[in-house]
Amino acid sequence: MIETPSRKKYDLEQRTEAFALRIRDFVKRVPKTLANIEDIKQLVRASGSAGANYIEANEALSKKDFRMRIRICRKEAKESSYWLRLLDVRGDSSLDAERIDLIRESTELTSIFGSILKKTDI
Repeated sequence: MIETPSRKKYDLEQRTEAFALRIRDFVKRVPKTLANIEDIKQLVRASGSAGANYIEANEALSKKDFRMRIRICRKEAKESSYWLRLLDVRGDSSLDAERIDLIRESTELTSIFGSILKKTDI
């Protein structure tokens, strides 16, 4: 991808990895209630799966395989947003602000994967 003044150059593999790493850092600071522990497990899996499936999509054996992997990426990014919304941060404003930023990132990733799907449907 060529970088233009209005658009930053992003490597989606790096971006999804950075997202998964940010999630892992975030959950270390979330209160460890029974519900949060279960939601954290799901969040960590979903956030890592989005990036792992994107790597697999780039190695796809066919267009059909590529599209299936991208669908999984989109699903896992969307699921990450769900688990983030369920976490109880106990009114900690800094954790809540970070959670909102992570939800924004997962929403952007969901949109990016959706756009990839639309472009490969031609």
